[in-house]
Amino acid sequence: MFLFLNRLEMIISVKANGILSASGNGGNIMGYTEREVLQFVDENDVKFVKLMFCDVFGNLKAISVLANELPKVFKNGYWFDASKMDGFMGVCDMDLVLVPVLDTLSLLPWRPQQGRVMRLFCSIFREDGTPFEGDGRHYLDNAVKRAKNMGLNFKVSTSCEFYVFELDDKGLPTKIPYDTAGCCDVAPVDRAENLRRDICMTLEQMEIYPKSSRHEAGPGQNEIDFNSSEPLSAADNLISFKNTVKSVSSRNGLYASFMPKPLPDKSGSCLQIGLSCTKGSDDVFAQRDGSLTVLASRMLGGLLKNLPDMTLFFNGVTNSYSRIAALDSMQHSVWTDLNINAPIRMRRTKDGSGALTIRTPDNTCNPYFAIGLILNACLDGIECGYSANEPIKTAQEAKDTDCSKLPTSLQEAVEMAESSDFIKKNTNERMLEYIIDKKRSMCVDFEQAQNKEIYETVKFFYTL
Repeated sequence: MFLFLNRLEMIISVKANGILSASGNGGNIMGYTEREVLQFVDENDVKFVKLMFCDVFGNLKAISVLANELPKVFKNGYWFDASKMDGFMGVCDMDLVLVPVLDTLSLLPWRPQQGRVMRLFCSIFREDGTPFEGDGRHYLDNAVKRAKNMGLNFKVSTSCEFYVFELDDKGLPTKIPYDTAGCCDVAPVDRAENLRRDICMTLEQMEIYPKSSRHEAGPGQNEIDFNSSEPLSAADNLISFKNTVKSVSSRNGLYASFMPKPLPDKSGSCLQIGLSCTKGSDDVFAQRDGSLTVLASRMLGGLLKNLPDMTLFFNGVTNSYSRIAALDSMQHSVWTDLNINAPIRMRRTKDGSGALTIRTPDNTCNPYFAIGLILNACLDGIECGYSANEPIKTAQEAKDTDCSKLPTSLQEAVEMAESSDFIKKNTNERMLEYIIDKKRSMCVDFEQAQNKEIYETVKFFYTL
């Protein structure tokens, strides 16, 4: 206990002085101190504080404390029993400890305006003060530090798709889409226009700023895009975004689902992760005379080589692979610089800057681990001297290539991750064993289900 408190005091002291500002939320003012947080609580009539954190699989969890308990939480952390929750690697020999990240302070606008509710994301520690192996914030923070030690600064953007469904007369979700609109349709056929407006304005109140929104190809399907931010901020914002979409949809008498393919015969929902990088003042992904720089080629080569092995961490449930299997051109580890379906696209702008977009992930991923693995794959590509293959020019090339094939089932993804040297090198052994065991059990349940669509509806539609 004494050892932990000494370490905790050091951690909180560093955070309070703003030294760990990279751990904060890009939308918020950086470098809050404990005194400033408590002053904010007092000035904004905050009565409850949600200490938010994620399990290994990226599922959001929260413990609410009364605002007057915050000084104790700042001093000692918040100790909690994780043994009753799935997703915490079966920890039962000790409590885990939540340490608030002060820069992630934000009010929850959909909660009452009197006796307001504030949230703080938390890092997770063991009792002895060491980071909990299943905490994605630690993992991503370490990947960012590794990049900075190599002189590289990454920025991450996200484009997130989701479906909106009607509720029945008992307030329970149905699979009736909210509208029948298609890609970029407008009102009145696009009935979700006001919902997206409500979501975007709510996010702005939380100092999270979307870039654009639209109706997507599927009936009731929507997409909201975000500008680039620091990797930890991007992951925090994505978790906040999903929570906001769910909450605002519920407030409007609707149900939002991030299930990868909730309607078997309609478009699947993905999570596109954009990646830009600078070294000093140089844009790493800017092309020189139409060609990649050596550094960019090595980073892209690392991504392409390890993309199949990372798929388990990008696409975490059986339903994920229904989406991937429906897109032939997304099933090989290839890239393109054109606007065609491929797992990775290199984007160029008029000013010559460049960015990568990884298109295979979906919202079943833990964004901290997913983004962290992407960074580590790029960095491994540099260290190992990999080179990117030539870009594909047509969707048919993607289907005909002899490049590495991506897994088309959860079982294949488990097997690839389990045998991957890259995954073993870049993840904690105990955490990897836990994830593989859980996903393998999911595969068994899926194979034994008499009606697989009903199984996935029960298992994922009401939870994702």
